[in-house]
Amino acid sequence: MSDLPAKEAAPAREPVTAFTTPRLMSVDALRGFDMFWIIGADALVHAFSRISSGPAAGADGPKGFSLAGLLAEQLEHVDWAGFRFYDLIFPLFIFIMGVSLVFSLTKQIATGGRADALKRLFRRFVLLFIVALLYSGGFTNPWPDMRLLGVLNRIALCYLFGGLIFIYFKPKAMVGIAVALLVGYWALMSLVPIRNIQLESGNLAKMAEAAGDETMAAAFRERKNFSTIPNSPPFLWAREQFNQTTEMTKGKFEPGLNLANHVDFQYLPGKKWDTYYDPEGYVSTIPAIATCLFGVFAGLLLRSSRHNDKKKLIYLFSFGIASVLLGFLWGTQFPIIKKIWTSSFVLVAGGYSAMLLGAFYWMVDVMKWQTWCLPFVWMGTNSITIYLASNIIGGFRKLAARFVGGDVRGFFENNVAYGTGDLVVAVFGLLLAFLFLRFLYQRKIFLRL
Repeated sequence: MSDLPAKEAAPAREPVTAFTTPRLMSVDALRGFDMFWIIGADALVHAFSRISSGPAAGADGPKGFSLAGLLAEQLEHVDWAGFRFYDLIFPLFIFIMGVSLVFSLTKQIATGGRADALKRLFRRFVLLFIVALLYSGGFTNPWPDMRLLGVLNRIALCYLFGGLIFIYFKPKAMVGIAVALLVGYWALMSLVPIRNIQLESGNLAKMAEAAGDETMAAAFRERKNFSTIPNSPPFLWAREQFNQTTEMTKGKFEPGLNLANHVDFQYLPGKKWDTYYDPEGYVSTIPAIATCLFGVFAGLLLRSSRHNDKKKLIYLFSFGIASVLLGFLWGTQFPIIKKIWTSSFVLVAGGYSAMLLGAFYWMVDVMKWQTWCLPFVWMGTNSITIYLASNIIGGFRKLAARFVGGDVRGFFENNVAYGTGDLVVAVFGLLLAFLFLRFLYQRKIFLRL
């Protein structure tokens, strides 16, 4: 751990001023590219897939074997184990946050010392966590229908712990911490004994049926989120069965049958996204911090003056390829599962994130091909703003329907081709989002928290 005075920067880091560390457009563009899929690009691809499927498939029918259908499949999360493009969106954002953290906190340390950097870190963490609670509904519904952990909450926690590690430790120590987080999480999930009960609605329904309680079995088959209902009989029944289970097991990674899910069931209050556990719960936040540290390592590389652009790109792509291969190899024993953020998932997502960063850095900051990515830059510099705005209005696609929904959508469906109406709505929604972001960017309005 560094023992430098408060006003000095770590010696392993190069001195920074506002003049020697210009903002990298590629980082903002990649963040905007990431948000692009969240805000509405996924709906665009799904609309294309419906066009290729034809009316016989129905609006929610099979996508067939078209290229658009295959792309649409990549824009859906896997049910549990596996990896698709859409599973990269969340870890990519945390990775990019780690990259940005290097530039912002290094500058803060250089100009105001470690104390100022800590103040900035804790202030942004608190504000982001409060916004996260409001994003999830805040106090709209009575307790326990309030989610305490979610996507923005995890981002806030990763920012806090990733920032603390960056401020207090040197790069080699940070590498050791990242490895310890991944290996330690694997050890916890693989070696710590848990009760041999699967907290999943289908399994709980079978248990109730075996116990002769048809009423309770029927309740579980409804698959309601009983964690949001005060003293819900099905939730209390599940807790009773959990507490009465004496048989122990370990090394399990099934839904509702793993350490992370069981800890959430026992100790996470309020609404749990998957009724009995949460994909952004307590234990699975541990490896997510490593995802942020992967971004920190990439940020240190990009900021370094010791390597030219060619070497930086070689390092990014080499790490990316090695990380993906190692992740899939580890996944044969510790499956790649986003919902419990397994260590293998961290490696695969981190590897793809590094390669994407390398591609954007080469195009935008090395080759200076920048015009094409300006809309992504608008979105990337106001990512939290657009995320919150989309939540408030119910999505830009919903807003777009006010302009091109109803008969306009029906005209395209009936007179052009099946699915084109949804395509028009999706395109118009993205257009509205980009116009809003361009307005903010031109007037230098940014929500930094």
